[in-house]
Amino acid sequence: MAHAASPGPAPQPHTQQHPIGLYFKIWGLLFVLSTLSYLVDYFHFQGVLRWTLILVFMLLKAGLIVAVFMHMAWERMALVCAILIPPAALMVLVGLMASEGHYTNLTRLLFFR
Repeated sequence: MAHAASPGPAPQPHTQQHPIGLYFKIWGLLFVLSTLSYLVDYFHFQGVLRWTLILVFMLLKAGLIVAVFMHMAWERMALVCAILIPPAALMVLVGLMASEGHYTNLTRLLFFR
């Protein structure tokens, strides 16, 4: 029986390392966006402007977290779509249900006086 030659050490899988400066910049940007979000309350913005600013800052922070810390910016499009499209579809369905609820409430107010 022949002696099998040892192939040597197993090759290490290639993992991509991102520079730590990128993460520091994103943390800084998240800090700035959080500060701006808190300043909305500090300056007592009211009404639609208040909620628009809060939602914009929230979506920007969520997008940065998903893109950089969850590595979605470097993933394949199929994986990105598999993670991002279902919540977007749920939001569309919630919007449709809210619209239908408002319509039902309006018709009840009109016809059941």
